[in-house]
Amino acid sequence: MTIQVVRANTPQLDAVAQLFDAYRGFYQQPSNLGQSRAFIAERMAGNESAIFLAEGEEAEALGFVQLYPTFSSIDAHRTWLLSDLFTAPTARGRGVGRLLMNTARDFALQTGAKGLVLETAIDNITAQRLYESLGYVRDSGYYTYLLDLRQG
Repeated sequence: MTIQVVRANTPQLDAVAQLFDAYRGFYQQPSNLGQSRAFIAERMAGNESAIFLAEGEEAEALGFVQLYPTFSSIDAHRTWLLSDLFTAPTARGRGVGRLLMNTARDFALQTGAKGLVLETAIDNITAQRLYESLGYVRDSGYYTYLLDLRQG
């Protein structure tokens, strides 16, 4: 099977939105395709992220990765936050996730970034294995803190 990865833009909006909605479902969020579509459309319209879509031979949406630009003040360099990676259940085990991760790496190199940073759920062992097989190292020097402004 031939898989190609394209930088997603408006023509790929609906395909990415469906995958994004399924990705949110993976993290126990209720399905809301309208919200997912609006969120992705806003990222695309404002050029706020880089989204890459893996497609099969019939332009079947197989997976996506979304990167957000960020900067390291300490290192004085650009980095990319690899925020979202998702492979459609029917495409798992076919190298789609690895291909998307390598595309993200190549993009970061092309943009002169110092590196990529990502987070994943503690129990997402499958993803952790993929990341570690690609050279990602778990950071043991920093804690992640969250302030949820939606809580009263």
